[in-house]
Amino acid sequence: MHRRKRVMAVGGILVLSGLLIQGAVANASSDDSNDRPDHDHVRTLQFDVHFSPFSYTDLGEAGPSAADVIVFHDTLFQHGRQVGDEVGSCVVVDPTGLSNCTGVVSFDDQDTITFAFVNSPPPRKVLALTGGSGTYRTTRGDGVLEENGDAANTGTLTLNVILQ
Repeated sequence: MHRRKRVMAVGGILVLSGLLIQGAVANASSDDSNDRPDHDHVRTLQFDVHFSPFSYTDLGEAGPSAADVIVFHDTLFQHGRQVGDEVGSCVVVDPTGLSNCTGVVSFDDQDTITFAFVNSPPPRKVLALTGGSGTYRTTRGDGVLEENGDAANTGTLTLNVILQ
């Protein structure tokens, strides 16, 4: 009788161990799957942009040249209501106006999205989202800034925000 209890106890421990190991493997698998892009949350944010007159500092040779700096502060609107702004700077790299730009979209004191893009004369700029804070602290993704070329100095900003 003693032997039978021991066999049952060992058998029960083996079954329980198997269930625990199976559960641990299942949890590890589900944790790994959260790192895959198909499990990330994508949010598209769209804004109307009112571009401010930018500030151009001529640091190099006279006229557009390498090392000149552009700074900007634009306002972002949705449905006619201001919801944030974007600020940034660009360093000119050649006389055509080609520039390396970085900036921050700010929605309030805590929620920001950072970005980088190559600025050149065409009105369409492709942005790489490089991070953020608050709600957007795990942000990555891309976006498009489109200048309308109108007298009101407006455009659109679309951000494809991937939150992990």
